[in-house]
Amino acid sequence: MRYVSMTSHNIGMNLATEQYLMNNKDFGQEPLVLFYYEEPCIIVGRNQNTAEEINQDYVKEHNIRVTRRLSGGGAVYQDLGNLCFSFVVPSDSEEFGDFKSFTQPIVDVLHKMGATTVEVSGRNDILVDGKKFSGNAMYSKNGKTFSHGTLMLDVDLSVVADALHVAQDKIASKGIKSVRSRVTNLRPYLAKEYQDIDVPTFRDDLIKGLFNVDSLDEIKDKQYVVTPEDQKEIDQIYEQYYNNWDWVYGKNPEFTTKRRKHFDMGTIDARLDVKDGVIKNIKFFGDFFGPQDVTKLADQLKGVKYDRDEIAKALEKAGTDQYITGIPTAEIADLLA
Repeated sequence: MRYVSMTSHNIGMNLATEQYLMNNKDFGQEPLVLFYYEEPCIIVGRNQNTAEEINQDYVKEHNIRVTRRLSGGGAVYQDLGNLCFSFVVPSDSEEFGDFKSFTQPIVDVLHKMGATTVEVSGRNDILVDGKKFSGNAMYSKNGKTFSHGTLMLDVDLSVVADALHVAQDKIASKGIKSVRSRVTNLRPYLAKEYQDIDVPTFRDDLIKGLFNVDSLDEIKDKQYVVTPEDQKEIDQIYEQYYNNWDWVYGKNPEFTTKRRKHFDMGTIDARLDVKDGVIKNIKFFGDFFGPQDVTKLADQLKGVKYDRDEIAKALEKAGTDQYITGIPTAEIADLLA
């Protein structure tokens, strides 16, 4: 087995590195295990509707990065208290969907670290005392498979409910919806000597446990370090996918959303149809006033990206006061997205 300890704390860059190593590096039949952790972010599954999974206002206010991954499954929140791991293997070495085969080596090490109640459960979760601290997803292409997962060591759980909760939206879509589970951090379940462990040390101890060594110096020849040439190609993947609005939002399944709010100058009830991340149709209802027919405003929003800033630009250009008098353009944009 070979291993990689990524140095970036940008989830998009780390996912790009994972994708590059899977598709462009040949380690033969030797498995590759990757470890990485990142600043606050939300990663939605390949088949999900991003707008349906995140609280956009909270995410923007708290500078939480949002991206989409290649694998399926549900949305997850991560911060610097979470460690990600990923096993990359030839597709013929493991059955797709057999998460236990990939996660059991991690579970075995955690048992040795004192978390004796850790177990693989259900389709793709790892639990401790019956509470989830790890979710896993899988992806295959060109004879390779990766199975990646989270390890919530010390995540700020107070953020999870706010960042992944869309209270004000009523959205109907064909996206695969996340199943919210009771989650917990792993650290309290580790042995006493690990109670103050930080994520980098936790990572290194997991690596030593997987390789059954006392020091990383013993397995220097098993570490793969990304080269400058690798990084150039990784940067291209990052821009093509993980830093690309069309990949993160434009890949959303078609959906409809209802946005309604009462303002001092009247109530706006907007119904939007969105496909490929673009407004295909919108209708305004409500008891607001305006000298011009509001359908003309709706027509000017068709074809606009379903993104707060893009909608605001279109509303500014249209001049909302002639259609919906007395309600600031910025507040209408906030309502619609």
